Amino acid sequence: MARFTSSAAILLLLLLLPTQLLLTVVSRRDPALRLPSEREINGDDDTVGTRWAVLIAGSSGYVNYRHQADVCHAYQIMKRGGLKDENIIVFMYDDIAYNEENPRPGVIINHPQGGDVYEGVPKDYVGEDVTVNNFFAVILGNKTALTGGSGKVVDSGPDDHIFIFYTDHGGPGVLGMPTSPNLFADDLNAVLKQKHASGTYKSMVFYLEACESGSIFEGLLPEDINIYATTASNAEESSWGTYCPGESPSPPPEYYTCLGDLYSVSWMEDSDVHNLRIETLNQQYQLVKARTAVGNTYSYGSHVMQYGDLNLDAQHVFLYIGSNPANDNATFIDDNSLRSLSRSVNQRDSDLVYFWHKFQRSPEGSSKKRDAQKQLLEVIAHRSHVDNSIALIGNLLFGSEEGSKVLSAVRPSGQPLVDDWACLKSTVRTFESHCGSLSQYGMKHMRSLANICNAGVKKETMAEVAAQACTAIPSNPWSSLHRGFSA
Repeated sequence: MARFTSSAAILLLLLLLPTQLLLTVVSRRDPALRLPSEREINGDDDTVGTRWAVLIAGSSGYVNYRHQADVCHAYQIMKRGGLKDENIIVFMYDDIAYNEENPRPGVIINHPQGGDVYEGVPKDYVGEDVTVNNFFAVILGNKTALTGGSGKVVDSGPDDHIFIFYTDHGGPGVLGMPTSPNLFADDLNAVLKQKHASGTYKSMVFYLEACESGSIFEGLLPEDINIYATTASNAEESSWGTYCPGESPSPPPEYYTCLGDLYSVSWMEDSDVHNLRIETLNQQYQLVKARTAVGNTYSYGSHVMQYGDLNLDAQHVFLYIGSNPANDNATFIDDNSLRSLSRSVNQRDSDLVYFWHKFQRSPEGSSKKRDAQKQLLEVIAHRSHVDNSIALIGNLLFGSEEGSKVLSAVRPSGQPLVDDWACLKSTVRTFESHCGSLSQYGMKHMRSLANICNAGVKKETMAEVAAQACTAIPSNPWSSLHRGFSA
C-alpha cells in the first residue's frame, strides 16, 4: 500500500474536520482568512448596527494635561473614522485649553509636533458633571439618572457596537475622577454586566489607561458578555506618561507638562496611520503591547494586558472606531513602524516632573517661582505623609516584622484585588477620616487597604488604629478633604 506523504495526510485530516471547526482553526491563525458568513457572525458587517464611543478623562488640572489631550485626540480619530457627534460622548473637566499656564490658549496637543486636537470636541460632561454617576448613567442609557451635562447617553440597540476609552490616574481596584467619589472596579464591572443583561449592544471594546489598570478587570470581567478590554498595565505596576519635559522626544520648550500617556498615544498613533478596515483588535493589541514595553525592557514601560472575551480580538478595529478614509490604501505592517519611545515618566511621578520644571523655568525671585517651589514641597510632603501613615497602620495592625509583608501581598493571578469591596470602601473612608485624602498619589496604596480587609480586620479596629497613626489631618492642600471622600 502506498504511503501518504505528510502533506497529503494533513490535507486529508483537514477535509475530515467539521466545517465550523476548520473555520475556527483557520480564522484564529489568520483573522483575514474568513468566509463571508463568519464575518457576519463576528459582526464585521459595518452595515449592521451603530458605533458608539464614550471617552473619559478622569482628572483635572494643568498638571494632568495629558489625560484630556488623550481624550481630545481620541475624539478626532472617531470623527475622522465616520462616527457622528450624536454617538460620541465626551467626559473631561475642560480646564486645560484656556488654562493660564497653557502656552497656546485654546489649543491642546497630544504630540510634540502634533496639531490641535481640541477643536470641535463636544463638551458633553465637563467640570463638576464629570462624575461616576453620570458615567454609569451614560453607559446604561439612563437619562433619568443624569445630573447636568448634555443629556447624551449610549442609547444603543442589540446590533450596536460600543467603544469606551478611559484615561487617568489609578490604583489597585480604583480609577481616579476629578470629582468624588472615585470609580471602583466592582461598581464598573457591575454596570457592564447590567448593560449586557439589558441586551442593548452586540459587542463592546474597552481601552483603559491607568496605573494598575489590569486590577480593574482581573477576576471581575466575565468572558461571556461580549466585552473585550485592554489595559495599559497589569494589576501590579504603574502606567507611563510620555512626551514629557526632559525626556525623548520632549514637548516644545514652552511646555513643562507631559503631553500624552504611553499606552494611549500608542493605540491612537497606530489608528492615525493604519487602515482600520483590515487591522484587527489583536493586531493593534500586539503593536501597542510592543511599543508600551519599550523594547521589552519595561524600564520605562508597562505590560499591556487583555481581558474578557478574547475571541472578539479577531474583529477589525473599524467595527468600533471607524477608519480614516485617507488610510484606505494603506497595507497593514506587522512590525511597529511608529517611533519607539525610549524614555517615559512613571504616571505617579508626572506631577513631580511638572512642578520641578515649572520651578526651574520660573524667573528668579518671582512670585511664580516661589509658588512653584511651595507646590513642589507640598507634593513631596503629602507623599511622605501618606506613605508613612499606611506603613504605621500596617505595623500597628500586624507587627513591625509582618506589617509590610501583609500590606504588599499580591493575590494569585486571576483573583480580584479583594472579596469584600464594601469593606475596602469603608477602610478607605476610615483612613481618610483620620489621615486626610489619599489623592491621586495615594491610590497606589489601595492594595494595602484591600489586604487589611483580606486579613479580616474589623471596621472598629481599623478606626482605632488609624486614629493612633494620624493624630490630625495635615493642612497641606493635597491632604485636604475639600473634594470629599474618595470612596
